[in-house]
Amino acid sequence: MKKENDKLTTISNIFEGNEIRSIWNSEKEEYYFSVIDVIGALTDSKEPRKYWSVLKTRLKKEGSELTTICSQLKLKSGDGKYYNQDVLDTQGILRLIESVPSSKAEPFKLWLAKMGNDSYK
Repeated sequence: MKKENDKLTTISNIFEGNEIRSIWNSEKEEYYFSVIDVIGALTDSKEPRKYWSVLKTRLKKEGSELTTICSQLKLKSGDGKYYNQDVLDTQGILRLIESVPSSKAEPFKLWLAKMGNDSYK
């Protein structure tokens, strides 16, 4: 599923049955991924927003820069409307994976690598 907007293209991809909303920025030639979707896919949490909220607080206390490199971009929500949501580029997502204990970390990294090699660009 795509939504074109000048330099940004919204893309919905699937990782192990979980939707991962992402945005391709053609100007910067970079993907940005929904943090909530990634956390949901890695943890199978029923409340990935709450998980992210708690994790952000913990990371800030530890002095991690991960929360400061988060951007907010409009992504389509379940109600069909677009809302600003936390996103990270590929490097940021790799840093996020290090902060989330998950047996799905390695398969997710391989999925990310495939996204980077896609001829979508």
